[in-house]
Amino acid sequence: MIAFYADTLSAYPGETVSLFVSSSHPQARLEIARVGAAREVVARIDLAGLVDAPTPAGADRDGCGWPKGGEIVVGGDWRSGYYDLVATNGAGETSHHLLVVKPRRDGPRARAALVLATNTYHAYNWWGGANSYCDVTGLMARELTLAEGMARAIGVLSARRPFAQNIVAMAPDGPRLMNAGVRGFQERPRTDKPEFWREHGLSPYDGAAGFLNKWEHHFVAWAEREGVALDYFTDWDLEAEPEVLAPYACMLAVGHSEYWSQPQREQVERFVDGGGKLAIFSGNTCYWRVRWEDGGRTLVAHKWNGFVAEPDAGANGTHMWSHPAFGRPEAALTGLTFLYGGYHRLGMCVARGSGAYTVYDDRHWALEGADLGYGDSVGLDPPLLAYENDGCRLAWGEDGLPKAAPGLGVPENLQVIAIAPCSYGEDLSHGARPVLPPEDFTQAAEIAYGDASEESRRRLLRGHAVMASFTRGRGEVFNGGTTEWAHGLKAGDPYLRAITLNVLRRFGALG
Repeated sequence: MIAFYADTLSAYPGETVSLFVSSSHPQARLEIARVGAAREVVARIDLAGLVDAPTPAGADRDGCGWPKGGEIVVGGDWRSGYYDLVATNGAGETSHHLLVVKPRRDGPRARAALVLATNTYHAYNWWGGANSYCDVTGLMARELTLAEGMARAIGVLSARRPFAQNIVAMAPDGPRLMNAGVRGFQERPRTDKPEFWREHGLSPYDGAAGFLNKWEHHFVAWAEREGVALDYFTDWDLEAEPEVLAPYACMLAVGHSEYWSQPQREQVERFVDGGGKLAIFSGNTCYWRVRWEDGGRTLVAHKWNGFVAEPDAGANGTHMWSHPAFGRPEAALTGLTFLYGGYHRLGMCVARGSGAYTVYDDRHWALEGADLGYGDSVGLDPPLLAYENDGCRLAWGEDGLPKAAPGLGVPENLQVIAIAPCSYGEDLSHGARPVLPPEDFTQAAEIAYGDASEESRRRLLRGHAVMASFTRGRGEVFNGGTTEWAHGLKAGDPYLRAITLNVLRRFGALG
C-alpha cells in the first residue's frame, strides 16, 4: 500500500508543500500534473526512505501523524489550477492526492476566481473510517446497516489524512448521481451505471465530492476550451486570506459547494456588496455551516447534531446556515436554498421528471440569444437536473409568471428565470425501497416552515429547482440552482452554453 497527504491543499508559486507518506516500499515516484481540458505533467519527483507507517485508530478524526516523506516546491511557471498528485511506489502501488496552485502574487490575474469546494471534499472524505455522514468503512464491509453507520458519523474531521481514492481520483466516465432513466410503470428506480459502482467499489459518498471527472473538472475543461481564464482557490483560502477575492470581477462556485465557514461567507458577502459578481453553477450551495480549527487542520461539521454535540456553541456552532440560531440563511447571499428545492430523477424523488428546467422569464438577460421562449425546456437530453437542486417558495404574479415568495432570507428582488419540481426526500408511500439516506425531516420542517407538523414535512416533498438572479449591494448574483450544470456544458448543450457565456460576460469574467 501507498497513501499520502499534504500540509496544505493550496499554495502559491515558490512555496513549499510537505508530503506525509506511508508506503510498503521505501521508494516512490511522484508525478505532478495540471488537470483542465488536458492533463499536463509539470514535474516528477523521486521519494526515498519511505516507511510503512501504521494508521492510528481515530485517524478520521485526529489525523495520521505520518512522517514526512518528501516535499514539492511549486514552480514559478506553474499555472494556477488543479494539480493531480500521483505517487507510485516500487511495488507498483499507486495513490492520488491534490494540490491547488494559486496565481502568482506578482503576476497578471484572470478576471474570475474559481473557488473549489474543498470543504465538501473534507466532509465526504471517509479515509480512516468515517465522514460527516456515516461510518463508511463499516457500511462497505457490511458490518453495519445504513442506519447504524449513519449513527456513527463524526462531526470532527482531520485534514491530516489521505483522501478516499474514489473521491480524489474518480475514474473517467463515472456515474451521475441520478436514476438510470425515467421510472417505468410500477418500476423501481435504478442507479446510473450500476456496473461502474460494482467494478470500482464506490461507496454511497464517493460521487458527491472531488474534482477529477466530476462537476468542477467538467466545468474547467469547458471553460478552457471556450477560452475563459480562471484563477483557482480553495474554500480554506477564503478563510485564511480575508481579501483574496478583492482583485477579481467575479467568483464562481461550481458543482457541490455545500459546506461554508463563517469567515468564508463573510468574505463573499463583502465581495458582492462591494460590487463583485457571484456566479453559482452549484447546487446545495452554502447549506451547512462549518468551523475550521487548528489553523486549518480540523474541520468541525456536526450537521444535524450541531446543538447536541456543542450545546453551548451558540453562534459559533455548526448546523444549517438556515437555522434560526444563526439568523443568516444562505439564501440571503445565494438567493436560493436546498430546503425549498431537493432532488430530481433520483430514487423516488420526481422519478418520472423530464430532467429539464421550464423557462418562464424568457426576457431575462441570461437568456439573451439563447433561442429560448416561454415554456421551453432547458436540459432535456441529457437531463440537466438530477442530484441536488436549490429553490425558493413561489407565488404567481398578475403577469402569469412565478415570483419568489418570502422565506428563509430569499431576496424580495429575486428574478425567477426557470423552474422544475423537486423533492427534499423520497415519498415512501409508494412502497419502493428508499435509495437516498434519510434526512432529518423534523428539523428541516421546523427550519423551513416553522413547525414539524405532518403538513410541513409533506411540504418538503413539494419543492422546486430554480434558476434565478438578483442584485445585492453594488454586486449581483446568478444561481443556476443545480449541482448538474457542468454536465450540461460537458455534453455540449447549446442553450446552457449560451446562458453560461451570458453570465460570465455580464459578470466581467470575459476579457
